[in-house]
Amino acid sequence: MDTRFPGFAEPVLDAQASFRAVLEAMSRPGRVQAVVPPPEIPSGLSPAAAAVLLTLVDSATPLRLAAGAEAEAWVRFHCGCPLVSGGAAFVLDPATALLSLDAGTEEEPERGATMILEVAALQEGAGWRLTGPGIREVHRLRVSGAPAGFVADWARNRARFPRGVDAILCAGTSIAALPRSVRIEEG
Repeated sequence: MDTRFPGFAEPVLDAQASFRAVLEAMSRPGRVQAVVPPPEIPSGLSPAAAAVLLTLVDSATPLRLAAGAEAEAWVRFHCGCPLVSGGAAFVLDPATALLSLDAGTEEEPERGATMILEVAALQEGAGWRLTGPGIREVHRLRVSGAPAGFVADWARNRARFPRGVDAILCAGTSIAALPRSVRIEEG
């Protein structure tokens, strides 16, 4: 196990602050929130993604992770989660297509996966037009570094509602969430 990199500096307070940031991001889609990152992180993880993993993933949470051996050892040590190739509750793997993830079932839509997507930058006020629950009229979010075809894939994901995949976008120490009910339009 790799213990060279610590988890949160203040485990209880930092986890609580990051959990509140994730809750706020999910309840107000597209709003950029700051998380409390660990003081050091292994290569292959952004500070925000590391904070999200420490906050949401535990021994009962299957994770698909493609961030290198150092990051995998760190996550195993701090979160105790099983690393899997399929059937993951959370996925941080840039090679994984959104529509290939578990969308849950009609009877159990809550079993849909959550994609943790590392992007280059998040900025409110320009970019995508977001509408849906938790958004008064329209919210704008510019996402730099999203995978090609993400908006089209998101439309197909949203069409499966109440089934579907949720997404947490991570850039630096910031996150923004896209619950499966949110509509995204370019421009």
